[in-house]
Amino acid sequence: MLKNYFKIAWRNILRSKGYAFINIGGLGIGMASAILILLWIQNEVSMDREHPKSDRIYRMYNRDTFSGELWAWGTTPKIMGPTLAKDYPEVEHAVRINFANFLFTVGDKKMNESGSFIDPEFLEVFDFPMLQGNSSTALEDPYNMVVTEDFAKKLFGTEMAVGQTVKIDSTDIFTVTGVLENLPNNTRFQSDYFLSWAYMKKLGWDDEWWGNNSVENYVLLTENASHEAFNEKVINITKEHTNGENTADVFSYPLSQIHLYGKSENGKLVGGRIVTVRMFGFIALFILVIACINFMNLSTARSEKRAKEVGLRKVVGARKTSLIAQFIGESTLIALIAGVLAILLVELALPSFNTLIGKQLFLPYSNMIFWLQLISFILLTGLLAGSYPAFFLSSFSPVNVLKGTFRSAASAVNPRKILVVIQFSFAIILIVSTIIIQRQISHAQNRELGYNQDNLIYISMQGDIEKHYGAIKQALLSSGSSLAVTKSMSPITQRYSDGWGYSWEGSTPEDEKLDFIRFSADADFMKVMGTKLVEGRDIDIYEFASDSTAILLNETAVRKMGLENPVGQIVSDGEDNYTVVGIIEDFIFESPYDPVNPLMVFGPSSWFTSLHIRLNPDQPVADNLAKVQGVFEEFNPNFPFEYQFADEQYARKFDDTARTAKLSLVFTILTIVISCLGLFGLSTYMTANRLKEIGVRKVLGASVGSISLLLSKDFLKLVGIAFLLSVPIAWYIMDQWLQDYQYSVGIEWWVFVATGTVTMLIALFTVGFQSIKAALTNPARTLKSE
Repeated sequence: MLKNYFKIAWRNILRSKGYAFINIGGLGIGMASAILILLWIQNEVSMDREHPKSDRIYRMYNRDTFSGELWAWGTTPKIMGPTLAKDYPEVEHAVRINFANFLFTVGDKKMNESGSFIDPEFLEVFDFPMLQGNSSTALEDPYNMVVTEDFAKKLFGTEMAVGQTVKIDSTDIFTVTGVLENLPNNTRFQSDYFLSWAYMKKLGWDDEWWGNNSVENYVLLTENASHEAFNEKVINITKEHTNGENTADVFSYPLSQIHLYGKSENGKLVGGRIVTVRMFGFIALFILVIACINFMNLSTARSEKRAKEVGLRKVVGARKTSLIAQFIGESTLIALIAGVLAILLVELALPSFNTLIGKQLFLPYSNMIFWLQLISFILLTGLLAGSYPAFFLSSFSPVNVLKGTFRSAASAVNPRKILVVIQFSFAIILIVSTIIIQRQISHAQNRELGYNQDNLIYISMQGDIEKHYGAIKQALLSSGSSLAVTKSMSPITQRYSDGWGYSWEGSTPEDEKLDFIRFSADADFMKVMGTKLVEGRDIDIYEFASDSTAILLNETAVRKMGLENPVGQIVSDGEDNYTVVGIIEDFIFESPYDPVNPLMVFGPSSWFTSLHIRLNPDQPVADNLAKVQGVFEEFNPNFPFEYQFADEQYARKFDDTARTAKLSLVFTILTIVISCLGLFGLSTYMTANRLKEIGVRKVLGASVGSISLLLSKDFLKLVGIAFLLSVPIAWYIMDQWLQDYQYSVGIEWWVFVATGTVTMLIALFTVGFQSIKAALTNPARTLKSE
């Protein structure tokens, strides 16, 4: 019986190749789109869940009130880890991780690479597969290091790296004691190498100050430990070790939840990446449903072609259930063929898709669970697509069918119209969403920066740059390549430090919880950055010796501090006093989607990591860079010359939102294509059924335009209804999405008008082609049998 069903299904496919092509093509594109999105969602949802002990691993967080808002953040003191391991019996291991960046030298090879400092137990807690070496002993010595297999090949030309040595920063020799399997892309710990925390201590970068929230602390709780009970015990750990001076509460948060729910809202980690994941989950569902609706509409529209078959089968004793099974079988066969097409499309699209999302996803053919999921997905799609047509076709009355009095339109018109409305409602929602996401990006990109990015580069201060800073600056200026040079705590595009607890004349205890971005710079800061002075002067320790304790404030800081005459004010940080010498205009230091925060720029009494250079705009950039490179090769020969353009690094702040916009655009286009495929097939069939009517109308004098309008208007009405239904839904969805951005674009009325117009034109073009073709048909051809 089942064999016969598939034979009949195959014959029907061959008999109606055009409609089969539309059905298989629409379902194939829909399933391929859904598979791509689901692959990405699976990667996002699985982030750091693959560790065998992930259910017992937690990250430590602080929670405190700043500027009247309750915040939670995941950087904590370095001393917290050892304290947790020593004083809390429910902590099996406490491990720390901190960013590292060093120059590696092997023979003639020199390369700057990013990695991490970790406690030796880190590799046991997270269980990254180790190809060579022993994870429990690999980092016992301060001069041992563990590398990934790709980094091993990069250093030594082979992954057999254990026992090999490498020089770090032209000073210390390290021995490779372990090689890890390349880290998966669904972990937050993306490092090429791991160094022992003991080496960080030897460099003098470790400290036991409870006010220095600068590293990530993780705990592995014992198997029987209660997470809630542990949080109750640990909440006051910072207060206890600072005699109440630090008011932050401490809590732990599951590792498996950080990626999706890592955004602080009123001191709780409840939002973040999950919003985007859910949005694309709905998009995958939308696309699949639209593809299934195409199948349903075409199947029911062609019901008269199958009516006699159903009638005859019922007369000879076929039950309704067997007919339903037959039609479900047909849809399943089409879904299986479409599934094969979908896999081919996914394989073709994956390289471009991976480039778009910045990850390396693949179809795990060797995984049996993948095949079970794929087959279930295809069968479910076939069942969904074929369910309504199966029940509809099997409900035909054999008496009416065989007497020739059967007409499907009366019973099918309403459901079919509803399906078309649903289909285009989804498409309109996606179009509106894509436009608003793109507008949000443009809104932030067009925001006034507050400093000049043109011809501005920065260089990491490695090796002897600090030692020869004065000579380097003079050489750069005299070379003609540079207009101004300064050094600073961090690149102008990144925040490395913030702080609170400051006081000033007239400040209150509440003002001490005002959080400031901390930035430090040498002389010529404003000249290099192109920031604008509102009042006072720039910091210049060479002209004003007292400027070692000078600070600049931005306009937001002045406003938040309530200062009327800020220049000359004394700002205290514990026992240290700083004098305000100038006020600068606000400039964007952090996210371009957020308001500007209060900023303090300190003089050169602080530490520096970056050297900024304003290149000469009157000379070619390549010539300037060649001269700058020559200066650094002279004064810092052991380190390769590497630089970053400020505008390029700032542009990276838009990467995540831009990626969302591109993905949304791609799948919106696919949704429109699938919708138009279905509309084209449906209009083709409906027009073919009305050819004789069209012929009569032409004989009676109807024009091509009036006939085209007659055939198109019903579909355009449905698109209009879809527009009216989708507008409030799209508005609500995007209003919720925009709430994640404090600096956001408004939802303008013209977005909906433009979307409605574009959708109507697309539908008109799709339907109009068939309508005009039918209207131009010679009535003699359609009426010759009458």
